[in-house]
Amino acid sequence: MGCGRPVADGGRSIVTTQSRPCSTMPTPVSRPSTWLITMDLQKTCMAFSSIEFVVNALQSSLKRSRVIILLSTSQASTTVKKLKKLHPQHSFLTKWVPPPVKMTSNYVKNNIDISRKRMDVAALDMLQFHWWDYSNSGYLDALKHLTDLKEQGKIKTLALTNFDTERLQIILENGIPIVSNQVQHSIVDMRPQQKMAELCQLTGVQLITYGTVMGGLLSEKFLDVNISIPFAGPPMNTPSLLKYKRMVDAWGNWSLFQALLRTLKKVASKHGVTIPVVAVRYILNQPSVAGSMVGVRLGLSEHIKDTISTFSLVLDKEDMDSITEVSKKGRDLLKVIGDCGDEYRRG
Repeated sequence: MGCGRPVADGGRSIVTTQSRPCSTMPTPVSRPSTWLITMDLQKTCMAFSSIEFVVNALQSSLKRSRVIILLSTSQASTTVKKLKKLHPQHSFLTKWVPPPVKMTSNYVKNNIDISRKRMDVAALDMLQFHWWDYSNSGYLDALKHLTDLKEQGKIKTLALTNFDTERLQIILENGIPIVSNQVQHSIVDMRPQQKMAELCQLTGVQLITYGTVMGGLLSEKFLDVNISIPFAGPPMNTPSLLKYKRMVDAWGNWSLFQALLRTLKKVASKHGVTIPVVAVRYILNQPSVAGSMVGVRLGLSEHIKDTISTFSLVLDKEDMDSITEVSKKGRDLLKVIGDCGDEYRRG
């Protein structure tokens, strides 16, 4: 789901920035002593073998900052207790994607207890909940039981990943205290601003975005690349690049995407930053967006500089309007794909 830019050069997917305060996410100052770091080390329930490496690499680099770390599943959290003991001021956010079984109180409690035990904590700092099938209303049962565990002090805050506006409203109407929803959001994919953001503004729920640089498509690497010529540009040989190329195709075409990249490059050059920094800052400026996650590769220390640049970059009205103008030339993805998360639930 989400990935991130590194504060420490040595994580698979760690990262990002925030634009405004959230109940669980302190807002950084000009050169932040507070970082939102995200580690999405595996997809749904598959363990990712490099977590030990990532945790060990982070230990020596995160001593002076307050850090929030997201982990994609409870299995990945088995080694997090190392960091928690060394740096108790840090926060660790964990995803839970349960199978479509009956969500009893004992089932939910037992799964949360497993995560708490593996992380060696009395309470999970934040639990991010995902559910695949809306036709199975068990997600409400699960969230009600999670709310009970929150009231018992076993979970500090509850959040969602890839829920749509309709289901988020139902969840909130059932009295479940959701603080954030993690959704795909980029200059190409502005769906969260069409329905979700309005509900979030009314209720105080914040958005954490991923796909904000589209797997690297929103970068200088793909500027002026003619994909109709074989081997003329960088290969699109990763699942992430292929996924977001499909989003480009749904939104418009490669020619329009190049117009967007040229606009972003003009803004980036004006401010002395890179295209990804502008792309992230643009989304952070959107209503209800509290943070953004962007992907990294090991060994690329320049990502640290980019991350810091995102905090200090201020886009003026001319910058924002020029980007918005190109973004709106594409198709309405809410009509093409559906609401937030629908891309994962279409039959």
